[in-house]
Amino acid sequence: MLELGQTPNAAPDAAPADLIKDTTDATFMADVVDASQTTPVIVDFWAPWCGPCKTLGPQLEAAVTAAKGKVRMVKVNVDENQQIAAQLRVQSIPMVYAFVDGQPIDGFQGAVPESQIKDFVTKLAAMSKEDGGLAEALEAAEEMLSMGEHDDAAQTFAAILGEEPENAAAMGGLARAHLAMGQVDEAEQLLSTAPDAIFNAPELEAVRAQIELARQAESAGPLAELQAAVDANPDDHAARFELAQALHANGDVEQAVDQLLELFRRDREWEDAKAKTQLFTIFDALPPQDPIALTGRRRLSSMIFA
Repeated sequence: MLELGQTPNAAPDAAPADLIKDTTDATFMADVVDASQTTPVIVDFWAPWCGPCKTLGPQLEAAVTAAKGKVRMVKVNVDENQQIAAQLRVQSIPMVYAFVDGQPIDGFQGAVPESQIKDFVTKLAAMSKEDGGLAEALEAAEEMLSMGEHDDAAQTFAAILGEEPENAAAMGGLARAHLAMGQVDEAEQLLSTAPDAIFNAPELEAVRAQIELARQAESAGPLAELQAAVDANPDDHAARFELAQALHANGDVEQAVDQLLELFRRDREWEDAKAKTQLFTIFDALPPQDPIALTGRRRLSSMIFA
């Protein structure tokens, strides 16, 4: 860290104008305060004579560029813009502030490890109200999937992952597209490569549950015979469980849930509470607000706590 007024050195390299720019006392309001209403803005106070600034500046620029528009950076030469430096009480440089919604919310002074810089930018990126159109692309991909346009949906989800590899919704969507095309192995392999940051994300856990159910469907028994077995002996728990699996494989999720709830009511401890485990797998595979999942969870809870 250097105090203001020390010996000159070279200025930091320039950076992309759309993400990283220089500002002045006159343009600070527009470049930082107004701009931060939609996108977090990092303000780097530097000077041409500041040695540590020559290291910190490029590291900040690299991290901001990697955030792909979710964070912007504005550089203030304190020698030429003393008014704004004084207003923000900048007494030594490098000094970095983060602005969100027009207010400084975080910052640090002096050179810091590159890992800390990346964490600083990543935290700000999560506050951004801009996503570079990814939300619209996700919505379009989901619509394609719902309309049976599985290949197009898969390509769109993959393109989103190319822009944002830790996008859990896109990875879950791509895996669901594989499942829709009957590519269970491909879906399972994809999820095994998920980055640590999203490995246990709800979107991915839901698809893992769907994969488990798809595996079960491959060996589901004959629906009519299983129904007949249960009708003949309602206490045949194995037949009822297999009936639920067959119903689910046949697309009758609600009836599958009904059969599992009935099995749980008759013997909640059968096969180490296998009915409850299967119910949770089905619920996890459904969207969180799906009526079948909501109703089923309530009915199961009422039985557990009865």
